[in-house]
Amino acid sequence: MKIFKKKQSLANNVIPKKQRKQREMESTLSKSPLHTHKCMSRTPFNRLFAGVYTTAIFALLYHHVLTLLHSTTLVSFFISISMLISDILLGLMWSTSQAFRMRPILRQQFPENLEKVVDRKDFQAMDIFICTADPYKEPPMTVVNTALSVMAYDYPTEKLSVYVSDDGGSELTLFALMEAAKFGKHWLTY
Repeated sequence: MKIFKKKQSLANNVIPKKQRKQREMESTLSKSPLHTHKCMSRTPFNRLFAGVYTTAIFALLYHHVLTLLHSTTLVSFFISISMLISDILLGLMWSTSQAFRMRPILRQQFPENLEKVVDRKDFQAMDIFICTADPYKEPPMTVVNTALSVMAYDYPTEKLSVYVSDDGGSELTLFALMEAAKFGKHWLTY
């Protein structure tokens, strides 16, 4: 019996490599979090406002139903039903926009802690698409600045791909990007 207990306690002490690595990552995360969040103090006021507003919407819909039931002419019936349908749609749109107001929070990110948790070689590959269409509405200088800023990310270069899609096929944008490529050779560190 004692031998069995000894073997069982030895088996419990041997932790697989994957679980050990996961425990190390959790302890590192607890010391240096990637983000924090805090509830805002205006949550009760938002919920009170949503309750009052919901009551007002239901009262309005009740009024429309009563008006619809007591309509005397065909024109008043169609006006009442169109108002009812439009208010139902607007009420649904309002209700779907309330989710983020029910519990507003403030987030703070700590991207500098990412390398403490994950090795740079384990970062995910990232593709970034920059779309542009008209060089007059979207100046090529803005597109070039965006492309250069993205290429200057502090991210492993072999895991970062930047694509520029010019739907208008503008020669001006092409020329600006060729000049940016020349400039990028001197400005970017890789």
